[in-house]
Amino acid sequence: MLFPTIEFALFLMLVLPLTWLLNQKNEIKKILLVAASYVFYSFWSVPFLLLLFLSSLSNYAFGLIIGRGSGTKRGSIWVGVAVCCNLLPLCFFKYYDFAAAQIRALAGLAGSDVDFGSTGIAVPVAISFLTFHGISYVVDVHRGKVQASRSLVDLLLYISFFPHLVAGPIVRASEFLGQLAKPSDPRNIDLGGSTLLILGGLFKKVVVASHLSILFVDPVFTNPKAYGSVDLILAVYAYAIVIYCDFSAYTDIAIGVADLLGYKFPRNFDQPYIALSLQDFWRRWHITLSSWLRDYLYIPLGGGRAGRWLTYRNLILTMILGGLWHGAGLQFILWGALHGFGLAAERLLRESTAESGRFRRFLRGETGQTLRWLIVFNFVCVTWVFFRSADANGAVDYLATIARRVGDGTPLTVSPLVLVLMMAGFLTQLLPLSVYAAADGRFRKLSIAGKVGFSTATIWAVTMLAPSGMAPFIYFQF
Repeated sequence: MLFPTIEFALFLMLVLPLTWLLNQKNEIKKILLVAASYVFYSFWSVPFLLLLFLSSLSNYAFGLIIGRGSGTKRGSIWVGVAVCCNLLPLCFFKYYDFAAAQIRALAGLAGSDVDFGSTGIAVPVAISFLTFHGISYVVDVHRGKVQASRSLVDLLLYISFFPHLVAGPIVRASEFLGQLAKPSDPRNIDLGGSTLLILGGLFKKVVVASHLSILFVDPVFTNPKAYGSVDLILAVYAYAIVIYCDFSAYTDIAIGVADLLGYKFPRNFDQPYIALSLQDFWRRWHITLSSWLRDYLYIPLGGGRAGRWLTYRNLILTMILGGLWHGAGLQFILWGALHGFGLAAERLLRESTAESGRFRRFLRGETGQTLRWLIVFNFVCVTWVFFRSADANGAVDYLATIARRVGDGTPLTVSPLVLVLMMAGFLTQLLPLSVYAAADGRFRKLSIAGKVGFSTATIWAVTMLAPSGMAPFIYFQF
């Protein structure tokens, strides 16, 4: 079930009023939301509902055990067991075939014939996000950041809550479980802000991301040798817009829907393409993933406390693992490694020029900031080629084709509509926050009839502009 569909609209029209009708009966309301979340997931796979339930049940049990031994050696052992149990399904469903293929290839180079077979099973939708939520819960119980939940219903809802279940944002137990303790307060619902988030998400996904993908990005990346260097370069920037509009649209809608149901989710994007450093980019892009990688990988590895070179190692290793989390393929490992080495190089430059006041003043000036933005933005866009390509060889071939086609006279194929859509996507990054605040203020001042009328007109316009069929959100595959 996709957010921008009639099916989801009907689903939400049923769940939303029932949730508020049962608000004062908090336990029954939570059971309703668990049931609704399982119905939502069943549209993707009924058999994997068992995996969803067992993950919740095991983490509930591990939380109770770890909570009793918090801060002890016994607790540390149990948290290790819990993390391994969370990782096992992810490794089996997502990485077994990839690992078996790599071992087979390496054995072939050595003259051996090794074949571990294949699972033959499709990767369950949401398994990565499911794993992240489970791990963060048991680790935070061990660290004392959240109390082990005594309510199985609460943990079932935390793991399966349908707005964030499939593609995030990654919500920490410490951010969510406390909200389940009592009925939601209708006065805390940001009706105007949530409505605009949902409407904006629909526009970004349905109009910008979907059309850019269908009209330009998919054809160019499918057969790059049929296009000239200008088309190939434009397709790189177009994909940067596609993945931002697609993924931020999902999380915007998820945050808005959760708020309408009475629950707050953390922000997940903050105009990442205006970042002046890679570190700043990762503070703005998929914020809940970046903070997860920092708190559960980078810091446990030693963070920046273990000396200069170990810090660089930790940055690189964290980003490689972050890349591998996105997909079982060499292209994702290379994408993560490029960002890891980029972050390490950026830190090395910052540390080596710490005493150079003149250079630092240049970087903070208008020219220096423009140069920093150009470097960071183009680096991010080039690395997206690895993210988008079917494999690592395809990414390398794509970049090599750009170099080979420079000046060969291949006619330009990009259409004016594609350029307009790209500009619309870039405007989401370039408009100052004051513009969004002003739009939000005007929307809030509208009467109920005005809000309904504006929302209806926007949904109608998005529907009229939508392409035939609706591709799943990009992050569903992760």
